[in-house]
Order: sequence, then structure tokens, then C-alpha cells
Amino acid sequence: MERISEIITGPEANDLRLDIFLAKRFNYHSRSEWQKAVQEGEILLNGQKTKASRVLHAGEKIAFVPKNPLEEPPVATDYQIIERTSRYIAVNKPGNLPCHPSGIFFKHTLWYLMKEDLGCDLHIITRLDRETSGVVLAALDPETASRMTQDMMAGKIGKRYCSIVHGNFDKAIHARGYLSNDPHAAVHKKRRFTTEEVPESESSDTRLLPIASNGTFSLVEAQPVTGRLHQIRATLCSLGYPLAGDKLYGVDETFFLRFIDDALTEEDRAKLILPGQALHAAELIWDGIHFKAPVPAVWREKFPDLFKGGEPF
Repeated sequence: MERISEIITGPEANDLRLDIFLAKRFNYHSRSEWQKAVQEGEILLNGQKTKASRVLHAGEKIAFVPKNPLEEPPVATDYQIIERTSRYIAVNKPGNLPCHPSGIFFKHTLWYLMKEDLGCDLHIITRLDRETSGVVLAALDPETASRMTQDMMAGKIGKRYCSIVHGNFDKAIHARGYLSNDPHAAVHKKRRFTTEEVPESESSDTRLLPIASNGTFSLVEAQPVTGRLHQIRATLCSLGYPLAGDKLYGVDETFFLRFIDDALTEEDRAKLILPGQALHAAELIWDGIHFKAPVPAVWREKFPDLFKGGEPF
């Protein structure tokens, strides 16, 4: 299948070189890889071949037309069905599996795998980040999809996450404030949580509860009231509790830069401890039904003292 991806640039592209914009916006390729794609004519700007040094403006059309089919990175495919009816399906998504097609990912997504396995169309309602594991709810017909979407917008779908963080998290925190892009971050998409409103920020509300701690690492429950991008990860990191395994919101954000360039060292991996960010959607509540997913086995292997009491909830 030939995939032609097109976007129209927004204000964020103003005065940026084409190769820099592509590397920031689509970080599954490095800047040098995008430069090569431009040179080989795989990138068209307003329908024409161009140069990597071309300075962009808002409202321009960029098309990516790869000469060869994109090779999708390997992912975890072992999702597990929690419950299935004629109207919906709830599954436990593993870490390292995107929910929806995006960027280089198409077949290596939960949506595609489930569509192939079930032999029917589906609408994923509660999506998770690629590295976040746990409960995902999908509707199997348009009517159920509409109802679930309305319920989610109205705050009628409850979510309980658990996370492993660096530090001794020993008291409950109701983190009400704002999320915005972090101007001091090395990675442009990194966000920060503040208690005071700043320009171009979004309101954010997360309840954080301690579950267990060994003094160095803690198991924390997170209940998001709002549903913002990177909400739990950015909030915990900004409060001084970076996530284990998180390349962006962990102990060193430059892990993420080396990760996208496929340059993580063994020392980096040792500091990360886990192969992916320690964030798991452990429970989802909809229409009086509680869907639960056990934490990843690797969490128990690496942090057995945090799970002496069994599953968090």
C-alpha cells in the first residue's frame, strides 16, 4: 500500500528550515535522514521538489512520498482481551504499541491489529501513548462510539493509572494548575505543570495518591480529572517525581534525543531501568463496569518490594 502523507504548516513553521521542522514534527527520522529524503525528492513542498534549507511559512503544503514502503519499527503485539460484547471491547494494551496510525506507524498499531483479528471496524475511544500500557476501550458500532465519546467528554469515564516514580512519594497531592510547553526543555514537545497560569497554557487537574515506596522509588496512583496531553507524566515530573523508564519525563530528557537517533547507550538503559515509561492504565470505569488490567510483569521483576500487597487496586 502506498502511503502519501500531507500536512499544511501552521504558525509554528514560520522561519524554520524545512529539515529542522521535519525533525521536530516527525521525530521518527533524524534531521540528517530528513535531509536525505528531501535530496532524493521524497519531500515535496507545494507540489515541487525543494531544498532542506528552504525556510518555511504558515500555510504551505508538505508531502512525504517515500520511494520505498516505510519499514515500521517492531512493536509489542500481545494485547489481551479483557471483555468483549457485541457493542464494545476492552483490551490490555502492552507498552510499545501505538493506538492509532500516525507517522511511520500503520500496521503496527493496536487499531490495525484489532481490526485484522476481529474482522470488523472499530472505534478506539480511550487512547494511550505508545509506551503507556493498560486498559483501552473500543466501540464496535457507531451508536456505541457516539455514546462513549459523549460520556468521555462529560467526564463519565473514570480512569485510574499507576506509575513508578523516582523519589519518596509519601503524601496525597491534588495537582490543580496548568500545562504548557516547557521553554527551557531540550525537546520542543515537552510540557511542564505550573500552579500559575502562563500564556498558551491549558487547565490541568490530577489527583495523585501514594500506594507504596521503598524510599528511592514509589508506586503512585494517578486519577486525571482533565485529559490533557502528557498530563500525568508532565505533572509528576514537574513536582519532582520523574517517571522510571520515561525518556522524556524521566531523570534526563536527553535520553529522548538519543532514542530518536537510535543512539541510547547501555548506561542510558541502565539509568532508565525499564524499557518504557512506567505509566499504566490499571482501571477504567464506564457505565458501572470496571475494566482492570494487571501491571506489566517487568514492573514486578524490577521493583518487587513495591508490589508486596499484590495489584495496586
